Amino acid sequence: MNESGEIQRPDRVEAADIMKLLPHRYPFLLVDRIVDMDGDRSATGIKNVTANEPYFQGHFPGNPVMPGVLLIEGMAQTAGALCMRFLDEFEEPPLVYFMAIDKARFRRPVIPGDTVHYHVEKMRSRGKVWRFKARALVDGNLVAEAEVSAVIVDTIEAE
Repeated sequence: MNESGEIQRPDRVEAADIMKLLPHRYPFLLVDRIVDMDGDRSATGIKNVTANEPYFQGHFPGNPVMPGVLLIEGMAQTAGALCMRFLDEFEEPPLVYFMAIDKARFRRPVIPGDTVHYHVEKMRSRGKVWRFKARALVDGNLVAEAEVSAVIVDTIEAE
């Protein structure tokens, strides 16, 4: 807590903490860490793309390219971790469900050796629904962008 009694939340989230916020696990956890958060307004997630990623076996043999839908999923996971990080304490962790993708564009391929920076900015949140503008960059160059929406659902509701 800080001097005014507010709970302090670090602006860096490591892999073990991401797994406390999101239900995703290997091979579908697409965020290695989150390097900064600005309250519940924005975050930057990192994905180090290696030649060992399982999807490279078939996408594409001899010319590995990270599937664009996985870039969007990585952006959505970064946004989901941001949503969960700033919820009040809970007995049973809720789930964050991906609701919508709008204005998705893919600008250039992502290949093994690239480090993807997922930048997400909250556009708005109403109740349990959040909307984000998301961009994926490699070496400062835009590789993908989209607007993504998510809803927070109590674990009991999901059953």
